[in-house]
Amino acid sequence: MIEAVPQPAHILGMRVDATTYEQASNLLCGWAQQKASKYVCVANVFNVMSAHDSRGFREVTNEADLVTPDGMPLVWCLKLLGHSKAVRVYGPDLTLALLDMSASLGLSVGFYGAASATLQRLQDVVRNRYPNLRIAYACSPPFRPLTADEDDRIVEDINRADVGLLFVGLGTPKQDYWMAAHKNRVQSVMVGVGAAFDFLSGTKSQAPRWMMRIGMEWLFRLLTEPRRLWKRYLKTNPRLVLLFTLQLLGLHFATDGGNDRD
Repeated sequence: MIEAVPQPAHILGMRVDATTYEQASNLLCGWAQQKASKYVCVANVFNVMSAHDSRGFREVTNEADLVTPDGMPLVWCLKLLGHSKAVRVYGPDLTLALLDMSASLGLSVGFYGAASATLQRLQDVVRNRYPNLRIAYACSPPFRPLTADEDDRIVEDINRADVGLLFVGLGTPKQDYWMAAHKNRVQSVMVGVGAAFDFLSGTKSQAPRWMMRIGMEWLFRLLTEPRRLWKRYLKTNPRLVLLFTLQLLGLHFATDGGNDRD
């Protein structure tokens, strides 16, 4: 029997499901066994603020089949909204849990995204860790919009490979838009795991676990990638604190917030 989808909460109008690694893994692998076309967003503060600012992105996220809380700030928000047992479901750890379960159940997996060298290193790491797991598909798409013919070929290749779980590592919001656009075309459970390809392949370093537990992973990532991330964190983290406080006070229209910018 497939695990039930958890009761959702809304943080600034964006849906977040108070799930766990076990619940999410059972749910996703159950869908994969049914060869269902689904998509899963692994969400952090950047996702929430992007959804707040863009109605289009908010709709993409809210229409996902599961949205997991991939950052401690989202877990704290869920707890304040009444989900006292909420836990973090971190993208790289969820990926490992799904790979482990897929190996046990005989499900095939695929990887879509990242540079070709990173993708090759990721496959080597996964094969070494899960020797019985079948990697049925791997693709490093070009860093440009695909033509319609290219996109059709990728969809055909994924479906022909009979991929149960397709891990999508294009980064937010690109991966979320891609998954939404390919639901009911790609006959796989698509999981947008962001930087998990880089972390699991060893291309980028992960924050120490103690920093993750206290919600300071953003500081580690800022120190390791300051030029790329400083504007993101400056724009998103303080705004979440302010706007979510207003939501708790009933002064922010959480279900209608945001505008039409996409």
